Amino acid sequence: MEQTKVRRMTAELPLGNDAHSVRRRVEALEHLLEGLVRVPLLGRKVGLDAIAGLVPVAGDVITAAMGLYLVWEARNLGMSRWQLARMLGNVGLDTLLGSVPVAGDLFDLLYASNTKNLRIIKRHLDKHHPATRVIEG
Repeated sequence: MEQTKVRRMTAELPLGNDAHSVRRRVEALEHLLEGLVRVPLLGRKVGLDAIAGLVPVAGDVITAAMGLYLVWEARNLGMSRWQLARMLGNVGLDTLLGSVPVAGDLFDLLYASNTKNLRIIKRHLDKHHPATRVIEG
């Protein structure tokens, strides 16, 4: 069920530079990194960030690069330096603490830097590009 949703979402991703296209791409990437599968024992969703973090060094580098893509999209939207710095701080903290063996894996489960960054981007889009707003039900 969840895989079908991911396939459909990625197949429909727009390639444009308009705010609506950017919103759809960053939402899809955040879902991939932070909420891909529900873990019954934890009672919450985890994504590629927590899963790839189990692979020493390479997993953290790959997910950091994917997190930086969100910052790059935010920069292209013309977001302020303060917002970009906050986003970079979120990615940096996640990467730094997530790279610590064992404790970092637990940290990756608890600290959703990409979700935090998505919220920053959405606030910007809602203020400066209100037509991109989606009513979530």
